[in-house]
Amino acid sequence: MMKYKGYIGHVEYDDDAKIFHGEVVGLSDIITFQGRSVDELEQAFKGSVDDYLNWCKERGEKPEKTFSGTFNLRIPPELHAKLAYQAKNMGISLNTFVTEQLRHAVE
Repeated sequence: MMKYKGYIGHVEYDDDAKIFHGEVVGLSDIITFQGRSVDELEQAFKGSVDDYLNWCKERGEKPEKTFSGTFNLRIPPELHAKLAYQAKNMGISLNTFVTEQLRHAVE
């Protein structure tokens, strides 16, 4: 994962072409970049983000942000109830409980 100016890039390696290619995630606009080395890839990522921001500025448009920190999740009502009950027993909000569980899952 790459980060620059609040944007996150996801990178994959193409073994056939011997090149890294990436895309900024979390946007409806498509921002891509590529490079043959880590340094080249980082420069391309930053350049693509900067180009996108300049393009938006020239057009008078507000650039999209990647992730707002808010998302809707559909779960079975029984699971919702169990999560809310567990959070209540711990003396924390459901949001805090779920955030802690998700953080634990990715760290």
